[in-house]
Amino acid sequence: MSMAVVGLMAGMALGFAGYFGGFAAFLLVAALGAVGFIGGKFLDGDLEAGDFFHGRDHGDRRR
Repeated sequence: MSMAVVGLMAGMALGFAGYFGGFAAFLLVAALGAVGFIGGKFLDGDLEAGDFFHGRDHGDRRR
C-alpha cells in the first residue's frame, strides 16, 4: 500500500472523528495514530529505543 493511500485513510479517520466526535475525539485519534505509527516503526526495525535516549552530542562531530 502506498504512503499516499495510508495518508488518505489517516486523514479520513481524523476527519470523521472531528466531525462526529468533536475536537476531543479528533485529538484522541491523532494521538493514537501517532502511537501506532511509532509502534509500527519499531516493529519494522526502522526505529530503535536508543534513538530517543541519547543526547545531542552523540554521533558525528563535524566542525
